[in-house]
Amino acid sequence: MKVVLLENIPGKGRAGEIREVNAGFARNFLLPRGLAVVATPAIIKETELRLQKEQRAESVDRDRLLELSEQIEGKELHFRARAGAGDRLFGSVTAADIAGELSQAIGSDVDKKKIDIERPIRQAGSHEVVVRLAGDIKPRITVVIEEEQE
Repeated sequence: MKVVLLENIPGKGRAGEIREVNAGFARNFLLPRGLAVVATPAIIKETELRLQKEQRAESVDRDRLLELSEQIEGKELHFRARAGAGDRLFGSVTAADIAGELSQAIGSDVDKKKIDIERPIRQAGSHEVVVRLAGDIKPRITVVIEEEQE
């Protein structure tokens, strides 16, 4: 039985895909839970049009992200912080700090969730940080933390 998936289903497919599934699986699981609809010619045509529209929008988004990536790549951000022995900072530089500074530097908003650091930076010096804009668009920036002179 052909169905159009309305939600992502592990092992079966992603939302919007047209899949051939067992009739019992469709009748007893997918259809009652609202996870899929029977693929009639009208629904198939509507789904294909929606997928084409999404692909066009995605390509426009991708172009914008590539342009943003070119602006970000190689940027160097400077922070000043108080440090103790061994260049260890009294505070830390977080993803939110980096996102805020990067947003100012490029003139475009960057979400702190896009900054790929495991934990806040607590050491003075130069650190390379990855900005995850999309799956394969990952520009790198350099974060330089200098000791604040009193």
